Amino acid sequence: MEAPIYTRRFQFATHFDCSQQQMFALHEEVAIFRRLIPPWEDITILEMPESLLPGTRAVILQRLGPLRFTWEAVHREYDPPRLFSDEQTRGPFAYWYHRHIVEAAADGCVLRDEIDYRLPLHPLTAGFYPWMERRLRRMFEFRHGVMRELVAERVGEKG
Repeated sequence: MEAPIYTRRFQFATHFDCSQQQMFALHEEVAIFRRLIPPWEDITILEMPESLLPGTRAVILQRLGPLRFTWEAVHREYDPPRLFSDEQTRGPFAYWYHRHIVEAAADGCVLRDEIDYRLPLHPLTAGFYPWMERRLRRMFEFRHGVMRELVAERVGEKG
């Protein structure tokens, strides 16, 4: 899917000591979605996705200071064990498309999150992109840390 003009791309990648199939299987346990929400984010899950299959959706209520907004994301691509994606259909961004990519490596796998996004009211909000990049980096450092814990809990005990 081609991103619209004036989008930014954020990427975050981490190596894990598990196979591509094991990492993808962890993501298919949709209940982990709750664990991936950083504790500093004021988020309420209104609707959990049933799976990662195209057409399934997640709906959350997020508060950012005095602002409140509903964020709906629909899964679009599904290519196990390589990738799945979600696209914002309602929410705070003018555009948001998130690919969760799992790449096989000789000594495990690499999980790469790739997000194409545009802030609302662009170009008036262009000065907020550095702030958003810091927020995204902090969030994905947390999320990949949670995935590292899950690999240790679920995969490590299986050998």
